[in-house]
Amino acid sequence: MVGKENLRTEDLNLCFEKLMMVAGGGGGGCGGGGEKGGKMKAGVITEWKDIPVELLMQILSLVDDQTVITASAVCRGWRDAIYFGLARLSLSWCSKNMNNLALSLVPKFTKLQTLILRQDKPQLEDYTVETIANCCHDLQILDLSKSFKLTDRSLYAIAHGCPDLTKLNISGCSSFSDNALAYLAGFCRKLKVLNLCGCVRAATDTALQAIGHYCNQLQSLNLGWCENVGDVGVMSLAYGCPDLRIVDLCGCVLITDDSVIALASRCPRLRSLGLYYCKNITDRAMYSLAQSKVNKRMWGSVKGGGGGGGGNDDDGLRTLNISQCTALTPSAVQAVCDSFPSLHTCSGRHSLIMSGCLNLTSVHCACAVHSHRAINNFPHPAH
Repeated sequence: MVGKENLRTEDLNLCFEKLMMVAGGGGGGCGGGGEKGGKMKAGVITEWKDIPVELLMQILSLVDDQTVITASAVCRGWRDAIYFGLARLSLSWCSKNMNNLALSLVPKFTKLQTLILRQDKPQLEDYTVETIANCCHDLQILDLSKSFKLTDRSLYAIAHGCPDLTKLNISGCSSFSDNALAYLAGFCRKLKVLNLCGCVRAATDTALQAIGHYCNQLQSLNLGWCENVGDVGVMSLAYGCPDLRIVDLCGCVLITDDSVIALASRCPRLRSLGLYYCKNITDRAMYSLAQSKVNKRMWGSVKGGGGGGGGNDDDGLRTLNISQCTALTPSAVQAVCDSFPSLHTCSGRHSLIMSGCLNLTSVHCACAVHSHRAINNFPHPAH
C-alpha cells in the first residue's frame, strides 16, 4: 500500500484491529454471539467487508489504482461502494491491454471525475473512448496523451458526453483534425487547462479561433510544436481568454511579435510564456511585455487611488523561455527582466531561459546584480 502520508500496511492493520471490537467476552473471536460469517452485530466491525463505505473509500484513497481494482472484486458490498464512490482512476500503469481493461472497467465507475489513460505506446481505440464518454458524464479531468490510434470519433464523443471537462490532455494525438477540436470547444466550454502539444493537425488558427470564442475560462494552454499555429489563432486566444496564465508556444515557428503583444496587453494574469525556437520574435515583443507591467501598475494605481494598488513583485511573468530566439538584443530582454522581479537568471533559480542566445549573456536579474555588488564591496583581507 502506498500512503499519502507514509501510511504503512502495518499502520492500517493496527487501525483495523482497534476497530474490531468483538461483542461478548467469552466466545473468542467472532463466535461469541453465535453468529458466523463475520457479520455486523450491533454496529460491531468483525471483518474487512464490514468496514463502512466512508472508511473504505478513505483507505482506498491511500493505495494505488491497481489495488483499488483488485479491492472491487472482494465482495459485492465493496464492488458497489467502489463503482459508485470512486472519483479518480488511472490506468497508466497498464502497459498491455489497456484498451480492453478500460472498456470493461471504466463504464462501471459512473461517478468518475478524473480519468488518466496516459500511454507509453498507443493502445486506446475510438470505440473505448466512445463507451467511456457515454457512461462517465461527470468527468472533469481526462488524460488521453499519446493516444496515436484515436481519430476524430473520440473528440466528437467527448464533446457530447463530457461537457463538464475542465482539464483535457490530448498531447501527441496527431490524428485529430482542427474541425473536430473546434467542435469539441463548442461543447466543453468549462475548459481551464488544455494540452495540445504535438497535435499538429488539430492545433490550427481555425481551431484556436473556436477555443477563443467558446472557452473563455481557459487558464493554461500548451501548443508546443504545433507548427501550423499563427498570429491569427494566438490573437484570438488572447482576446477571448483573458484569464490565460500559462501559454507554451515553443516551436510555433509561424508566430511573430503580434502574438506576444496581444498576450501582453490582453492577458494580465500571464505568468508563464514559452517562446522556444520562435525565430520571428524580436525586441518589439520584449518591450511589449515590459510595458504591460508598467500599464498594470498605472491601472492599479488609478483603481487604488495611489495607495499601492499596483500589486506586488510576484505579479506578472514568473517564467519566460526565449531559447533560440536569436533576433533578441540584450537591452530588450533586460527591460523584461527588470520589469518582472520573479524572472531569474541566477544559479539555481533559472526562470528566464535563454539557451542558445549567446548575445544575451550580459542579461542578469536583480538578485544576480546585488550578489555581484556584494562580492565587490566585501573588504579584501589585505585591508
